[in-house]
Amino acid sequence: MRALLLSAAILAFLAVSSQPLLNSGERPAAYVGYIGFDRNDYPGDSNLKTLRQTFSYSGYWLNNPPGAKTNSWTGKRKALQVAGFGFLVLFNGRTYAEIKSAGNAVKVGSSDAAAAVSAARAEGFPLQTILFLDQEQGGRLLPEQRAYLHAWIDGVNSAGFVAGVYCSGIAAKEGSGASIVTAEDIRANAGGRKIKYWVVNDSCPPSPGCTVSRKDLLPAASGMSFADVWQFSQSPKRTDFARGCPANYNKDGNCYPPGINPAQRLHVDLDVATSSDPSRGRTDD
Repeated sequence: MRALLLSAAILAFLAVSSQPLLNSGERPAAYVGYIGFDRNDYPGDSNLKTLRQTFSYSGYWLNNPPGAKTNSWTGKRKALQVAGFGFLVLFNGRTYAEIKSAGNAVKVGSSDAAAAVSAARAEGFPLQTILFLDQEQGGRLLPEQRAYLHAWIDGVNSAGFVAGVYCSGIAAKEGSGASIVTAEDIRANAGGRKIKYWVVNDSCPPSPGCTVSRKDLLPAASGMSFADVWQFSQSPKRTDFARGCPANYNKDGNCYPPGINPAQRLHVDLDVATSSDPSRGRTDD
């Protein structure tokens, strides 16, 4: 996976790597945001305790991540909850070419919504869990993409879950010279639909790069005031967007979590949210 700037006071990041293991929902009073990670591959049961010393929540794929033929997250919700993690629940959507070739964007969107809901239920996520659709392609959505997205959102919301979208918060240039931010384009054309937003902006600034040493970052610092979650660092570093970032990535271009030997190559993307369980995916069991 892969603007308006707020005051410098919130252009910083939550640091918890030196803190003891926290109970779910806890954080030191000085921190205003909650740090989390996401990655395509499950990090392994043996790494959860160490990861929890830094992260409040984890991404969680409901279907095969982009480019993958299997989903290693399947069946891991309970292990993550027992370890104290909240969740960012994600469903891999379709590319424009896939939607176009299917011939009926609304039908495909509705079918994928049903698949997302079925997977969420099978994994034990409760009703009202926020399911984010992975919208990888940036810029202004084409009509087929918009029809697919709206059908997916309607299907998820009507099933008693809450629809969200993972999308770009970076301006993309169109042929006309206009700049379009995908998150803003989706919001402006939502037709009254209620959508949660997980935005990507790994440009520096506003991103601090690959760091967990900053304390006061919030999703709105992404440039999208309506963002619920901000992914501010990706692995590997995207040089076309993150070339201005500090030299705080590993020499191989990836971002590795504190306490994990880089030799494991357990690279992560970094996120900040206003909740320790951004998808509201925890249960009482």
